[in-house]
This record gives sequence, structure tokens and C-alpha cells, in this order.
Amino acid sequence: MSPSVAESAAGRGRGALPIYPRFADRAALEAHQLDALNALLARLMDNPFYAPRLRAAGLDAGATALADLRRLPTTDKADLVDDQRRHPPFGSNRSVPTSAFVRLHQTSGTSGRPLRWLDTAEDWTWMLRSWGEIFRAAGLTPGDRVFFPFSFGPFLAFWAAFDAASAYGCLAVPGGAMRSDARLAMMRAIGATAVCCTPTYALHLAEQMAASADVQDHHHAVRTLIVAGEPGGCVPAVRQRIAEGWSGPDAAADDAVRVIDHHGMTEVGPVSVADPARPDRLRLLEAAYLCEVIDPDDGAPIDAPGAIGELVLTPLGRVGMPLVRYRTGDLVRFAAPLPDDGPERHLDGGILSRVDDMLVVRGVNVYPAAVDRVVRATAGRAEYRVRVRRDGAMTEIAIDVEASPQATAVEADALAGQVEAALRRAFNLRMPTRALPHASLPRFEVKARRWRLA
Repeated sequence: MSPSVAESAAGRGRGALPIYPRFADRAALEAHQLDALNALLARLMDNPFYAPRLRAAGLDAGATALADLRRLPTTDKADLVDDQRRHPPFGSNRSVPTSAFVRLHQTSGTSGRPLRWLDTAEDWTWMLRSWGEIFRAAGLTPGDRVFFPFSFGPFLAFWAAFDAASAYGCLAVPGGAMRSDARLAMMRAIGATAVCCTPTYALHLAEQMAASADVQDHHHAVRTLIVAGEPGGCVPAVRQRIAEGWSGPDAAADDAVRVIDHHGMTEVGPVSVADPARPDRLRLLEAAYLCEVIDPDDGAPIDAPGAIGELVLTPLGRVGMPLVRYRTGDLVRFAAPLPDDGPERHLDGGILSRVDDMLVVRGVNVYPAAVDRVVRATAGRAEYRVRVRRDGAMTEIAIDVEASPQATAVEADALAGQVEAALRRAFNLRMPTRALPHASLPRFEVKARRWRLA
């Protein structure tokens, strides 16, 4: 942030969102979590969805230890979809009267029927506070100018991040209903210092800048990109490409744009944020969440670092429409703790994939996020697409990759060969790969949909 912006912010007396408490050690954090959990459970005894579950698990009088929560069955999206189907339009999972809610959001529905989610004013404030943790981790300060280059719809993240930026003391700038070139022009005109978007759209905007004949395209004030919504921010090759594309060809290392990953869900809110010093990991906001990792098949707890399992979350401050032991469908692994990590745990590599995204190809488990990591690590391509073909019980995968605008036909074919060889090394599978002309594949403003049934 420029000195003039910082001075202006100080002069207006704008303040940041309250900071979550900091804990000396893991024991102090878990004591806080247990108090918050019992406060949550006490408020759920009038909730038609959760009260019977709590009584059956013997938790109607509260928990004496965090481990007691494991007596309660997990909740998954199918449970919630069925509840909203049987009790339209919002389901029975409500701890307060419907008239107490002030916000309505909805999941994308990309993996099935969308869920409607309600928040009280109290819950919304709790959510913004979690977003404040993300802004702090990203290095933002009151007075930064944060640009949001997407059309606002019913999804939670857009609205929560936008409101949080304003409450944090930043200038929050909406960028909906605009072409990419118009968004870039507006960022330059207002001196935007930070941008919130998906990794894919950050790459697309960088591509737009590189293709522009206007030398001003790289003369912008953006110093931080906060990305989410899909794998990428924790993938070194993707993060490097974004930083290089936004920093400009002549930028010194100290002037490089920072790329900060985070993740969250409509049902739970913002959950984690990357540590700028170790951007390949996500720090869990454990002052606000109980976080578990379980075996997706049998539900057994997985506590050892390095073992992959499904992330299960209990938001401790979202009471009106709560979730207790919610199966997110995200595959993660706890990172081995480092001396300066503090009491909160980290996810190594961020969100590795989705439980329901796995394909079995000739006996090999293939996750889209793993394919993305391999393709993205191969230099020279702009976009790619995966074609999935099912022939009876057999599943086959083929890849389309775009070459750079300057690539010759020979160079494009060589690129396809490099990607195919890298995929074979990673998966011990042949995934036929072909090169396509530059700009022949779609660009995505929000979550990319690169996997298609052929």
C-alpha cells in the first residue's frame, strides 16, 4: 500500500475488524474451543434438526472434552439437501425464528441440488471477523483498495469478502458486469492495491495484460492477490505464474505481487488462509472452527501428519443455521508442525481434491486436483481441458492444452508431448494429449469447469 493511502486511512480513523484471540499453546486454544463448543451446543437444543441428534449422543448437557463430539454422527450435504426438500424452502436446521435471519445465500449446485443458507446479523458479524483474519494474513491494512472482479450472485464468498473488506477499513470496489479489459482499466484508474478472485481468473487477467499493446497495463498498484474457489493458490507453479503475470516482466523480486490462497464454503464460511512465509500450506482458523480429518470410508479419525483424509468442520460461531461435524468433501492432510507455527494446525498443500471427484482409470485413482498440478507445472500453456469418456465399466481420460500465442505448430505439438509424458510419470497412465490453438478454450470468471464428458 502506498504511503499516501496509509496516511489517508489513518486520518479517517478507520479501524480493522476485531482480532481473534491468540493462544500461548495448543492447550489454551483447545480450552477456548471447548467453551465455544458448549455455548454452541446449548443454543442448539431448540434446533429441530440437531436437538434429537445431541440427545441421542448424550451431548444435550454439553461436552466435557472435545473428543466427546465424536459421539455425534457427522452431517453431510445429502442430509441437508434432504432436510430442505422435506421442509422447504430452508429446512428444519434453524436455531432461531425465520424472521431473525438477515442474509440468504446459496451453494453453486455444481455437485447436486443447491443448498440455501441463512445467517443472522450475529452470524454475519462472526463471518466477517473470520475474513478479517484472512486480510491480516495477506498483509492488508485499513485503507487498501480491494477490487472484486466478478458478478455478484447468491454465492456466499463474494458478499462476505466484500462486506468484510469494508468493515476492515478498506475501500471495497465491485467489478461485476464488466469485460476483463474494463476491469483492468478500472483497477489502474482507482489504484487498486489488492484483488480477490479465483486462480484461473487471475491467470486470465495476467494473460490479458500480456496481450495488450498498452504499456500501462503493467503499471498498476496491485500488490496482493487473494485467491480461492479452486486448487491453484497452494500449487507453486500456478502461484508463480500468477505472480509473474501481475508483477510485470521487469519487476524486482522485492516488488513481486503476493499470491495468498484461502478456502471456505457457503455452508461454513471462511476456514483457512495461507501463511505468506510458507504459501504451500493453509493455516486453519481454529479459534473459529473445530477441525477434524477422518477416513472418508469408515469415519475413523486421522490425526497423524501426512495422512490424507476428509476435512470435517464445526463452525463455532454460526448459530442461526449451524453445522456440527460437517463432512466438507475436501481431501486434506495435516502438515507436520514447525517451530513457529503457533498452536493452530496447517494443511499441507491446501485442499488436495474432492472426495467425489475421484475417477478410477485402469485401476488407478485419479483426482482432478492432481492432474491440475501436473499440467500447470508444465511451462508454456495457457489453458487446458480434460475429456472423460466412459465405455461400459472403463473410464478413459484425454487432455487438450493450449500453447502460447507465439508458439509454432511444432512447438505446440512438443508441448502436448511434454504434458503427456509428465502425466505418465505422475500416474503411470497414458492420457493422450493434443495441442489446441491459443484462446480456443473458455476462460472462467469463477470456478473453472475443465472436466467434460466426451
